[in-house]
Amino acid sequence: MGPGRDPLFFIGVGPDKAREDARALQNTPAADAATASSLLDEPRLCGERGVAARIAHIAEPALAQLGYRLVRVRVFAHNGATVQIMAERPDGTMTIEDCEAASQALSPEFDVEDLIAQAYRLEMSSPGIDRPLVRLSDFRRAVGHEAKIGLTQPAASGRKRFRGKIIAVENDGRDAMLVLERTDARDDEEKVARLPLRDLDDGKLVLNDALIRAALRAGKTQNAGLGDGDETPAPPGEERPRRGPGRFGGTKRKARAQAPAGAQPQFKRGSGRGAPRV
Repeated sequence: MGPGRDPLFFIGVGPDKAREDARALQNTPAADAATASSLLDEPRLCGERGVAARIAHIAEPALAQLGYRLVRVRVFAHNGATVQIMAERPDGTMTIEDCEAASQALSPEFDVEDLIAQAYRLEMSSPGIDRPLVRLSDFRRAVGHEAKIGLTQPAASGRKRFRGKIIAVENDGRDAMLVLERTDARDDEEKVARLPLRDLDDGKLVLNDALIRAALRAGKTQNAGLGDGDETPAPPGEERPRRGPGRFGGTKRKARAQAPAGAQPQFKRGSGRGAPRV
């Protein structure tokens, strides 16, 4: 290649064209991958305590290697110990197959660390419709929906618990503020609260008709995007054979206990080597 030369001419791009090119660049696969990576690394605003915190410390990096985000860890001691781990993809989805893959990845990690001495049940699940709100992106996706919010520090009104419709999320990082139109306000209280998310203790969407309708619309949109081209059509003039009830069709079968939707339970035995009990 010869020495560099000055260009003989160059084409100028107006501001409108520049904005169009910038928008097109944002929609490229590379930009989508960068966005997904940033969402995967987005920190949580609140965390766990005690044994649950130690489990979360192990689970979070292991899930991130598979492309999942940790949502919440809970440990229940009644009726035998249960370790419940909620996780999701950066877009908020989590299938049964995802739960199974996450469970298989976390199980040996917990066996090595031996955090729970007694036998326990490991349960992987998706966040669900009335999901916990633990990241800034969760609150931004929840704008327009009702939520319950708890703070570690009292707000200016002296309250730590709030319920209302999420109006907006202002600012970023530790300066982020949640604007909430309260549904639990008394007549002498402000109807709109501005809550610092750096003091978030817990947050959760309220399951109501509006949230269910929004979830159904999102599910229909996702199914429409997948398309119906998976089945191979029968040849012309031929009818696809229909499946009958099978040889057990006329007998009554005992119903099996079903795990919650999106959950992947697994029973584990602790080693009892002096690890802290739940």
